[in-house]
Amino acid sequence: MISSVNDGLSRTDPDGDLVEEALQAPEGDLRAFDQLVVRHYRRIVANCRYITRDPNHSEDLAQEVLTKAFFSLNRFEGRSTFRHWMQQIKINHCLNYVKKQKGKSSISLEEPAAAELEQLKVPAVAHEQMEAMSNREYIGRILDSMSETLRVPLILCDMDELSYEEIAQSLGISLSATKMRIKRAREEFRTLYKNRQAENSGSKSA
Repeated sequence: MISSVNDGLSRTDPDGDLVEEALQAPEGDLRAFDQLVVRHYRRIVANCRYITRDPNHSEDLAQEVLTKAFFSLNRFEGRSTFRHWMQQIKINHCLNYVKKQKGKSSISLEEPAAAELEQLKVPAVAHEQMEAMSNREYIGRILDSMSETLRVPLILCDMDELSYEEIAQSLGISLSATKMRIKRAREEFRTLYKNRQAENSGSKSA
């Protein structure tokens, strides 16, 4: 069963050969899975940070995602790429983490009120601090200021490079809603980015 599944995925999935090796490895042999971790770790950490708005726990969350993936690997059937399969684990884990942080019984990307919670708002940053930020931190702050409804689909599209169909499936929303949210998210991101650049330029000339 494993062999027939992986013969198919190894030709279409760049991680297919390593997944097959990991599945067929004897107990205690983690070399193939460790290589998968090396390939995906940095992206998972970055995504956990941007999805949850919690840079202090992003590495812990990434480790938990990888642990779940390891113990669930024998249930991976190759119907999607390994990367996409990992994305689903990551999305579910991060959204559950956000739910717990809010002290709610459920989490939904449909909740516009979530963006108005005080604990989710990003405090103002002095111009001097803004100037000292790297471009990555600068972009991170802009993403932090966006609502979950727009931020998460944008991250999955432009950082994870998932298709609209994959994003719709991951988030449990329609394809048309996915496209609309990504369009709105990109427009909002561009506006916020330009506004912050203008503020930063103003502070330099003052």
